[in-house]
Formats: sequence, structure tokens, C-alpha cells
Amino acid sequence: MTKNLYVEVNEAIATIVINRSIKKNSITLAMFKQLANLLDELKENEAIKLLLVRGVDETAFSAGADISEFLEIRSAPKQAKAYNDTALEAIEKLYRFPKPTIALIQTLAIGGGLELANACDFRFATPESKLGITAANIGIVYNLTSTKRLLNLIGLSNTKELLYTAKLITAEEGLEIGLIDFVHPANEIEEKCIAFAGRIIAKSSVANSGIKQVLQAINDGATNESEHISNLILESFMSEDYKEGIEAFLEKRKPQFR
Repeated sequence: MTKNLYVEVNEAIATIVINRSIKKNSITLAMFKQLANLLDELKENEAIKLLLVRGVDETAFSAGADISEFLEIRSAPKQAKAYNDTALEAIEKLYRFPKPTIALIQTLAIGGGLELANACDFRFATPESKLGITAANIGIVYNLTSTKRLLNLIGLSNTKELLYTAKLITAEEGLEIGLIDFVHPANEIEEKCIAFAGRIIAKSSVANSGIKQVLQAINDGATNESEHISNLILESFMSEDYKEGIEAFLEKRKPQFR
């Protein structure tokens, strides 16, 4: 039986692959549950320094939640809440993943697919990619958490236009408004994405993980350091990465972080 989601690990980079191209990588409720479990497992793997999320091929990143399930499992309010809670739990775990994350978008990132991409730290896309949140096409009020994340990326007016009209935009348009970070031709995007990832994983994982958590705390509204953030900062001074970074600086060489 083909797995709709699976993980590949190449040295310090883990990749979650959405493998349902026959349905344009649309995501079922079961897949949201599986995604949450995979993220929990990967979170415990200390050898991983970066997480990549992508579709199995150029068919799509993800066309969103599988609408064919909606009338059966997302109709009545209680059902809708249970579905939404499950999906948002997985997306939030991706957003809170403690290492840097990249979404590699080919062709389509729509609805829940774009929500997944927006939960990543960076978004790479091809010129052929189409992006959008089409909740207004099917009478759904887009959830607050993902709306806030979208608004933080592209601003209020752009968010209103994208949601009110349910239009699809190109990767270049997404680049202009801050929804997409990098646009590369289809025959180059994987190479460019991995090269960028390589620049990140060459640096201290202790630093990058901590930096990510500090930035998220600020985005959550923090203006002062919590006990967790304060400990995170202080503990970095006791890490092997800190020792290696200082020694490398004094010896005028590149650090070799574990």
C-alpha cells in the first residue's frame, strides 16, 4: 500500500513528502493525523538540522484539504470542530517545529496546502505555481490562526483581497507581496532549495533552533523574555556548539558544528 505521507532523511535534512499526486496531493483527515505523528517523531531526532516539506513530484505541493470528505466528516458543527482541531494541530506542530523549515512548492499550494507552506520558515516556488486560499468558494470562514499567519506575511489589504476573492496568484505575485521567498525554474528549484538548506545546516543548530523560538515568541506578542526563552539563551553558552564556535573564531577557521 502506497503511503500518502512519508519521510526521507539525507544526512541532516529530513523531508516530509506528500504522496497523493493522483489527487493533486490533497490532504485527508487521516493524513493530517499522520503528519502530526511524523512531526513528533522527527522533533526527537537530534541529528536533523532542517525539515523540508514537498510534494512527491511536480503535480502539486498540495491542492489543500480533500473536499470529497467534507459532507461526511466536516458538516455538522461538532464534526467541523473536530476536523479543524485535528488539521490545525498538525499545522501548528509544523509551525512550532524546533528546527528551520522549508516548503518546496511546485504547481499548486491552495487552501490547506498553502496553510502548510505558510507554517514553514521559507517558501520556494516555481514560476508555474499557483497559490491561494479558496475558502470563500465553498462558504468556509478561514480560521484565525492561519489568517493571522497569512496577514503577518502579506499585510492586511493583500490578505483581504486573497481571502475575499479566493483568487489564485502566481509565484511571482507571491514574491512581490511576501508570500513566497524564492522563485526558481522547475529544473533548478530542487538544487537551489538544497543549496539554501546547506547554508543553514552549516551553522549552529543550537543557535538556529533558539533563534526560531525567540522569533516565534515575539510573533506571539512577547515583549519580555519568558523563563523558557531566558533559559534557552543561557543554555546556549554551555553547548558544544558555543565552544566550537569560539574556538573556530580564535583559530581563524570555519566551525564544524555537530
